[in-house]
Amino acid sequence: MGDFSLDNVNEMYMDVLKEIGNIGAGNATTAIAGMLGTQMKMNVPSVKLMDASKLGDAICPEEETIVGIFLEVKDGITGSMMFIMKMESAHFLVNKLMGREQTYNEPFDEMDLSAMKEIGNIIAGSYLSALAGMTNLVISPSVPYIAVDMAASILSVPAIQFGQYGDNALFIETEFGDDVLMDGYFILMPEPESYTKILSALGIQI
Repeated sequence: MGDFSLDNVNEMYMDVLKEIGNIGAGNATTAIAGMLGTQMKMNVPSVKLMDASKLGDAICPEEETIVGIFLEVKDGITGSMMFIMKMESAHFLVNKLMGREQTYNEPFDEMDLSAMKEIGNIIAGSYLSALAGMTNLVISPSVPYIAVDMAASILSVPAIQFGQYGDNALFIETEFGDDVLMDGYFILMPEPESYTKILSALGIQI
């Protein structure tokens, strides 16, 4: 694994991560707006390196139900990533896509889950494209897996993942929408060797 530690990540790397967050969130907002046939705006995302065990505190109480979309990352870098939305935001997006009234609040059926998975796939792809574009690395996502469950259960995935080899995850929080702003949370979990690849590709000395 080498001696690289995310705990000593330098300011230049954080600036690059913030730029990736900005581009990824912008691309995701544009893609979702196109999918829904509407205009959307986006607030400047917050980009942090965060202890994986504290992700839940940054999103919502552990007993709250959320939507989590998880996928593996392979080729140029390896690891995994998640995109998370609170239920209110997820319902808003799916209702828009399905042409329903926004008061519709029934549990997701198979069609709703499929739509949410596609939305998550587009958003995740936007972030990975931003990372690939800045590093010139080939980055391929797997088929996404979706879960609707309590935050404690869904967020145990990154905690377990990072417990194997480190403490920090790249955490990007963004707000996007039209008249209603929705919160979205992007968590990137590259393996340590992949962080080294990303830094090298950006010309940053390790």
